Amino acid sequence: MYRFLLTRQWVFVTLLALVLVPTMIELGFWQLHRHEARVAQNSLIADSLDAKPVPVEKLTAPGETLPREDYWRQVTATGRFDAEHEVVVRRRTNSDDMVGFHVLTPFVLEDGKVLLVNRGWVPSAADQKAFPKVPPPPTGERTVTGRLMASQTTDESGIKDLKGLPDRQVMLISSEQQAQLLNKEVLGGYIELTDPQTESPEQIPEPDHGSIGNHFAYAIQWWLFTAAVPVGWFFLVRREVRERREASAAQDQAEPVPA
Repeated sequence: MYRFLLTRQWVFVTLLALVLVPTMIELGFWQLHRHEARVAQNSLIADSLDAKPVPVEKLTAPGETLPREDYWRQVTATGRFDAEHEVVVRRRTNSDDMVGFHVLTPFVLEDGKVLLVNRGWVPSAADQKAFPKVPPPPTGERTVTGRLMASQTTDESGIKDLKGLPDRQVMLISSEQQAQLLNKEVLGGYIELTDPQTESPEQIPEPDHGSIGNHFAYAIQWWLFTAAVPVGWFFLVRREVRERREASAAQDQAEPVPA
């Protein structure tokens, strides 16, 4: 009665089920790992934002790569803005998803080292190759506070075309790149300015660390689909067996009885 399982159609259905089960299990774990990563990142952001600000040179130095545990840490620095060497970062959006620029201003510390300060977002000019209208930074010596961030890289951003840009425009915030342009010691990473607060440039809001997304629900969904595959296969087999038995019984009833 179960010889039909060896037919081409049923071999294909069975193999498809055998492939779908481990694939869906793996997809479920993939979504679970994304959920765990999001939870861990939210916790890191919250802890960093709640931590007491510390002098920036306690966490980074020229040529250093910022460790992940120091992302979003609140830091302070004392020095002067260097508006002459200010650049803007292309293709950046604000909270309303408008495309413009981030304003990146060198901040010369008391010991001569440079800290890169992302002062915030400004809209694009009519000609995107032109330098946008940027309010000047405060003058004189002052203390700034901001969220410490790692330098941006082509691998993480996916941005590859870094050449042929208009004057004073860059695609990534890179302390290594700016160190070469300024010919000075530049601290690894940069800060997103939080104090002093300004209306323009529009300061960058805190990163979202309250939502966790739907990854855990998607993981459960994939595992439910996994359980449904063998159950569905079993019911299909039962239906096929029932239909074949009914067809066989009908055929027996239709055959004439020998005299």
